[in-house]
Amino acid sequence: MADAAAATPMRDFGVYIHVPFCSVRCGYCDFNTYAPGEVDGATPASYVEAALREMELARREMRGDERAAATVFFGGGTPTMLDAPALARLLSGVRQAWGLAPDAEVTTEANPDSVTPESLATLAQAGFTRVSFGMQSAVPHVLATLDRTHNPENVALAVGWAKEAGLATSLDLIYGTPGESLEDWRRSLDAAVALEPDHVSAYALVIEPGTRMGAQLRRGEIAPTDPDLQADMYELADTVLADAGYSWYEVSNWSRSREHRCRHNIGYWLSQDWWGIGPGAHSYLGPRTGPDGEPCGARRWWNVKHPRAYAERLARGESPEQDGEELSESDLALESIMLRVRLADGMPVPPGSAEAVARLIADGLVDERKAHAGVLVLTRRGRLLADRVVRELAD
Repeated sequence: MADAAAATPMRDFGVYIHVPFCSVRCGYCDFNTYAPGEVDGATPASYVEAALREMELARREMRGDERAAATVFFGGGTPTMLDAPALARLLSGVRQAWGLAPDAEVTTEANPDSVTPESLATLAQAGFTRVSFGMQSAVPHVLATLDRTHNPENVALAVGWAKEAGLATSLDLIYGTPGESLEDWRRSLDAAVALEPDHVSAYALVIEPGTRMGAQLRRGEIAPTDPDLQADMYELADTVLADAGYSWYEVSNWSRSREHRCRHNIGYWLSQDWWGIGPGAHSYLGPRTGPDGEPCGARRWWNVKHPRAYAERLARGESPEQDGEELSESDLALESIMLRVRLADGMPVPPGSAEAVARLIADGLVDERKAHAGVLVLTRRGRLLADRVVRELAD
């Protein structure tokens, strides 16, 4: 890609590091991840070397852009399939390539079974500030349907160890699993709240066609979840979490305070800049000024997906980029609506949308008082129908 160069100072810069390894592929997962035996010619060790090479390449291509990384997010896969020293080495690579802002947020996702008190302490000493555990559910039969392998009791241990290490904690939950009742979901919510994490994410299960669960659905081995039940589950989550002192700040995310919001993900929703490291990782740099003073348009690109192809390209000194796209002003405007409308802070009322906003107010989807003040904020009903709100505003 072309030189990234000097970016607009008002935009933060983040780094996403995709670790494509899991101990087991969950039945619902359609991410670019690989369990042992699924990939030849790529190991955790070769992955680390390749990722460090991509950081060096990125630094060269972003010459003239002196922003330090405000956030770093290790996702996957299961990043903690790598040992703590390897993760620390990757974070050191980010420091060398871009530097870290003094108050940088550094998060890793983790399976509760893949950490120890020692590994979490090592991560904290290396500069990690936050860990997000994939809890998904506290109910054994729900975890079994999801093909999750962790022991529910280990979540409490892992959260406690993370807190002892001085790390902020987040729990990821999934609702709407086939066979999950509203009472099952309440049990999971109560278990999550009892652990007093700083942050909770709750996502409705979407069964994708190419997954093992998608095949089970096609064969009639499992039944789809009733959308009305999923809506009830979302409302229950919002009520339970609010009663426990958590506030929603994005449709699927709640935090104890503004300081505990996930700043890295907020960067996505606000269309800030990030470089994605790793197989299949996506990157985005918005409109900016090049080193020659010429304007550069917004661009998104993504890497080859297979870990072996990714490593081989970088070993040859080549970019791992598979493809990309230039984004027009209309593309950016539409994406801004799709992303920002999901935030509790809202978004400015788009020009020329008075009729659409009036319909949204009449249908109880946006806050009337705030809309009249020029800011669109979803009501709880609007959060359940966020896609409809986007369609109204886009039209």
